[in-house]
Amino acid sequence: MLRTFAVGTSAFALALGTFVGPACAAPTVGGLLSDHSVVQRNQPIVVTGEAIAGEPVTVVLAGQSAQARAARDGRFRVTLPPLPAGGPYDVLVMAPSGTTALHDVLIGDVYLCSGQSNMELPVERAQNAMGAIMGGADDQLRLVTVAKRTSTTARDRFAQQPSWSAADAKTTGSFSAACFYMVQALRKVAKVPIGAIHSSWGGSQIAAWMGEDAQRAAGRGAQADLLALYARDPAAAERTASAAWESWWRDKTGDTRGHEPWQPDAALDWQPVPKIAFYEDWGVPALQTYLGMLWYQKTITLTPEQARQMATIAIGAIDDADRTWINGKPVGGRGGWDARMYSVPAGTFVAGRNVITVNVENAYATGGMPGPADAMKLTFADGSIVPIADGWRYAIAKRVLGTSPRVPWDEITGAGTIYNAMIAPLGQTALAGVAWYQGESDTDIPGYADRLKAMMSEWRRQVAQPHLPFAIVSLAGFGTPSIAPGESGWARVRDDQRKVAQDDGHAAVAVTLDLGDPLDIHPGEKHEVGQRLARAMGALVYGQTMSASGPQPLEATQDTAGNVTVTFAGVTGALHTRSSNQATGFELCGPEVGSCRYARATVTGNHATLFADNRPVTRVRYAWADFPVVNVVDDAQLPAGPFELRIP
Repeated sequence: MLRTFAVGTSAFALALGTFVGPACAAPTVGGLLSDHSVVQRNQPIVVTGEAIAGEPVTVVLAGQSAQARAARDGRFRVTLPPLPAGGPYDVLVMAPSGTTALHDVLIGDVYLCSGQSNMELPVERAQNAMGAIMGGADDQLRLVTVAKRTSTTARDRFAQQPSWSAADAKTTGSFSAACFYMVQALRKVAKVPIGAIHSSWGGSQIAAWMGEDAQRAAGRGAQADLLALYARDPAAAERTASAAWESWWRDKTGDTRGHEPWQPDAALDWQPVPKIAFYEDWGVPALQTYLGMLWYQKTITLTPEQARQMATIAIGAIDDADRTWINGKPVGGRGGWDARMYSVPAGTFVAGRNVITVNVENAYATGGMPGPADAMKLTFADGSIVPIADGWRYAIAKRVLGTSPRVPWDEITGAGTIYNAMIAPLGQTALAGVAWYQGESDTDIPGYADRLKAMMSEWRRQVAQPHLPFAIVSLAGFGTPSIAPGESGWARVRDDQRKVAQDDGHAAVAVTLDLGDPLDIHPGEKHEVGQRLARAMGALVYGQTMSASGPQPLEATQDTAGNVTVTFAGVTGALHTRSSNQATGFELCGPEVGSCRYARATVTGNHATLFADNRPVTRVRYAWADFPVVNVVDDAQLPAGPFELRIP
């Protein structure tokens, strides 16, 4: 077996001359190992791919080699020993059938950056974009973005092989801003090559990033089972999902079976749809800023011949989610903003009058059925077409708490659909750490802490690194600034993020509460987000002694006078209050919902004192709002993050 290999031109040419076989038969390499890639230092290097079944495959990198035999399905897995930082190197993947050569490969630290749109937001849309793009060239900093794909089953290869490139004026602008600023700062700390993997999807719920094991660990086994059924039998899975949606509606509204709004003769306050467009563009005052559900309905007349056939129904794009019935029979429904086309089984239609009903749920920004109108049609098995863009009517739906059930095969709200196509193909790619910026889409869904813990555990198992560091971005402020205490889904997710990191031992939060924008869910200040992520990674990965997260609450205690003291860890220097001698945003709460009230508070050292108000106190909260106005920081100008603590 070849044990060493010189990287020089003559030796490389000799090796190619010796081992190259037919080009079409040479082994292919999976995962992210390719030209210009970065391989994690000081960790076993796992190389996977495909070759001719049964043939030996040898991988050579940086003077080391290892061999394995391709299995009956042609897949191989070769593990090289850990290597120190260095390069550039060539990688040879050799077999009797041919050789694949990969060039300009570095060994250093590799970071995975993932989440939803605030991780996806590119450098060119962030503040300080010009400086980053024009001044960020660094051949030792390599970037790769995983293309958006979904799958109902876990994949061992990317549908579109990602391509690595060095950071420069041509590549930096389109890359994740939070990720770029983080790894740019870490280059100064680590002083080794760094590779940044960007794999994110705007609007995605964390469930879409959780594989089957994580789904079950978080109590989502039923969703995992339904997704598996969909992979085998889509029609059966759709029937199950529709029945669950209908049951959810009846439970939430009290509507009895046979008297729901999707029945053909439902007596709602129907109004004509002015045009096929987002409903905000209709000129209807009540819908200008409406978030919630609308019912759409249309009546068509079919011949006996048409009614006997199976068909497809296309209703154009939907924003954000739909559920569709024909004559009270469910035909489909899912989330996402793309065009909908559902199969209509034979026997669904009747000769004469037929009623199409669509429930559209909008949770953010624009909503409705925007078309385009020419895409909305019925297509029958004989090829005939019935346009359905005209003659719709609508009614505002009853208000219900929470969002409707999403099918597990949805792109961004599914049960592992993104994980299967955008994380699973990474295989056992060794990493230095993971930066996670997600949660906005989970703010009204209980149990975020369980889902986050399950996802972190599963990703660590996949890469065989049980203590893989995670730096979690605590959600920035967004929405109307608070003027009174209340409940907040955003605050709950932030507190879940804090508790998961605190309990984990190998994770930290990057608090960004002060970097938000009440009017923009995508605040542009990503440079500081990257700096705070780099600070967290500096402590987790490189052993820097600075506080990873800034002030974090440890405990709350109450004295005999009723005053409450909150003790913080991670404080640099001491706590301070910006622009006031009073600390804003603290609340004293009793056991009941609605019992919280703002408290008079001061800070000193690593403590905050909340003064008694002669009312019952069982817990204390801080920054408990979607967009709280708070002012507690430490000497490093890092803000205290949101929390709720019980008082013993």
